[in-house]
Amino acid sequence: MQHPVSPRRQFVRAAMAAPYLTREEEHELALRWRDQQDTNALDRLTTAHMRLVIALAAKFRYFGLSMSDLIQEGHVGLLEAAARFDPDREVRFSTYASWWIRASVQDFILRNWSIVRGGTSSTQKALFFNLRRLRAKLGTGAQGKTGQQLYDEIAEAMGVNSKDVALMDSRLSAPDTSLNVPVLDDGGTSSDRQDFLVSNEPLQDEVVGGAIDEERRRAWLAKALGVLSERELKIVRERRLSEEGATLESLGEKLGISKERVRQIEVRALEKLRAALVTDHPGIVSTAS
Repeated sequence: MQHPVSPRRQFVRAAMAAPYLTREEEHELALRWRDQQDTNALDRLTTAHMRLVIALAAKFRYFGLSMSDLIQEGHVGLLEAAARFDPDREVRFSTYASWWIRASVQDFILRNWSIVRGGTSSTQKALFFNLRRLRAKLGTGAQGKTGQQLYDEIAEAMGVNSKDVALMDSRLSAPDTSLNVPVLDDGGTSSDRQDFLVSNEPLQDEVVGGAIDEERRRAWLAKALGVLSERELKIVRERRLSEEGATLESLGEKLGISKERVRQIEVRALEKLRAALVTDHPGIVSTAS
């Protein structure tokens, strides 16, 4: 009994049976698509290159993703190449399209291989797609070679840091683990893995308490600033309450006085502030300089 042919196999057969295009036919179709937006020309151009999509997608089948999805993403890259291709350049469409197809497939793999986003830099992307091949090549017949030695050789071959190699190797060798996976403790009680995660963030009551204290201190300071004269207030604001922190010299130029006079006014203003704060809030211990 003959088994029915799967849709993907039928698609692959149809792609492989599509006729090749001569350079002249390819150039004419590309011109029609670019200048006239002729969809029939686009269809003929892309159909003739689907075997290229399949061949490139097959090179990434060992990443555990569906071959159908890889081919589909490669087709997206092929369409992008057709949209950007300049037929007036002396380049065959297959050569130009290969880069777009490969980039589309690789981007799909990086987005779907793991729930953790990876390959966000050119170094990480190169490691992701070349680490296994280089490890197999350099590790062949390497008796007694430690993991770090292998990482160093791979790092030198790719021009990257050995720590980046070790990190990517650990990512590739360890599958994703859900934080909701139950874990049994010594007493036989089951808890989710996320229950054992330690957070360095402050507790919620500490955050709220800190916000309330900060708001209270701001109100106290705003009231205390009212005892300063206009010039004292300007100096304190620009010297102590701004991120930049103006210099004595620059403030002196603005106010038309010497920088030593600015320093004297600042010292007097800070003393008045301390006195006002202590008067209104006797429990405050002033540590301002």
